[in-house]
Amino acid sequence: MKSAYELAMERLEKQSPTSKLTDAQKAQITELEALCKAKKAEKELFLKGEIAKAEEKGDFEAFEQMNKQLKHEMQKLDEDLEKKKDKVRDGKK
Repeated sequence: MKSAYELAMERLEKQSPTSKLTDAQKAQITELEALCKAKKAEKELFLKGEIAKAEEKGDFEAFEQMNKQLKHEMQKLDEDLEKKKDKVRDGKK
């Protein structure tokens, strides 16, 4: 006898079957992730330097602004990465 979990998983698989990624797609996704990680590190390094300068000057308005910008840039890069990964998964380049 199958458990309720197994039955639910079977129904879910019928509704939206999982797709297998090819080796080329996996390689593209890995490359995209590495590129995004490098871009995030570059942005973070630059903005954290600017944040430190603002903090040293005592410019807390600029400090807050830079922190918000850092957070926004990281989110933007993550969203862009997910869009690109979805395109690769869908078979588009």
